[in-house]
Amino acid sequence: MRAAVLTGFGAPLSVRSVPEPRADGGEVVVEVLATCVLPYTGEVFGGRRDYPLEPPVVPGPGGVGRVVRVGPDATRLRVGDLVWCDPTVRSRDDALTPDIMLQGLSSRGEGGARLARHLPDGAFAEFMRVPTENVHPLPPEALDDPARWSCLVVYAIPYGGLLAAGLEAGETVLVSGSTGNLGSAAVAMALAMGAGRVIAPGRDRAALDLLADRFGRRVRPVELTGDEETDRDAMSAAARGPIDVVIDLLPPAAPSSVTRTAAMTVREFGRVVLMGGVGMLGGADLALPYPWLMRNSVTVRGRWSCPRTANVGLIRLIASGTLDLSPDRIRTFPLDAVNDAIAYAAAHGGPFDRTVLTPRAG
Repeated sequence: MRAAVLTGFGAPLSVRSVPEPRADGGEVVVEVLATCVLPYTGEVFGGRRDYPLEPPVVPGPGGVGRVVRVGPDATRLRVGDLVWCDPTVRSRDDALTPDIMLQGLSSRGEGGARLARHLPDGAFAEFMRVPTENVHPLPPEALDDPARWSCLVVYAIPYGGLLAAGLEAGETVLVSGSTGNLGSAAVAMALAMGAGRVIAPGRDRAALDLLADRFGRRVRPVELTGDEETDRDAMSAAARGPIDVVIDLLPPAAPSSVTRTAAMTVREFGRVVLMGGVGMLGGADLALPYPWLMRNSVTVRGRWSCPRTANVGLIRLIASGTLDLSPDRIRTFPLDAVNDAIAYAAAHGGPFDRTVLTPRAG
């Protein structure tokens, strides 16, 4: 089969012939129809994000495809099934604190690195090997536009965060980083899950206007000034009431002060979920005040990716039209143009811009 291989950080990907994977027990082989290229992919492959990939490796987190082989312990999946492949792989020998890796992208700790060595190759290939529990059937209509459905990987992240926050219908959510690729998906996700209103702070006026145009009165844009007190007051005023949940999806280059400003708008007994990259490149600590946390009974939690069960819920939301992906702008590239796709994704990382690789299109 053909695959795009990262031979070393800073080098362009090389499309070459590699051995086709085989399914052992607990595994499935999928023909990859479409996989989303994240806007920061070039930063990862260039080494600027210092992700623990171990070249040579076939990268690519998750994708839409058809099952071509199943292991002997699969009881429901069948050859030919259209499926979503969740990149969040967990070790099977510790139910309480499993090691985690994002197949084709990253891992956590030595245990995650061991998982990545066992399943090193991601979706930038004609075929990929995936743990059985990471393969989720899609509705037949997904075959009409597998490229759009492959963008599920973008929405799964904020969905996992909002589930972790216990978001309830009618609540007010503030999305820190709302004008970015992941943050704008969080705005859409919160509304699909029943948020009464979403506060959308950011510096990009055009992106804020795009959010307001797409979602109407339930979204309250706030243009940030950089002054913590001024911005906190503006976000609180836009909510016109208590802010129940704050979710942060800011990238590594963002200063921790922006996350802190947003977090401290949450009401007493409110919830703050951290899912972004703040601090990964160094800089000041988040430094939420101890007295404020304690006296206001605020819950702060981190969430890396989403739980396995979230995939089913997210697929249902999209299939029902509750989460509408039709306005997303999709640009597709064939496998041979993988480096063009990475460059395009980096240049088009705004709200609802999606870049998709189609290794087995047609």
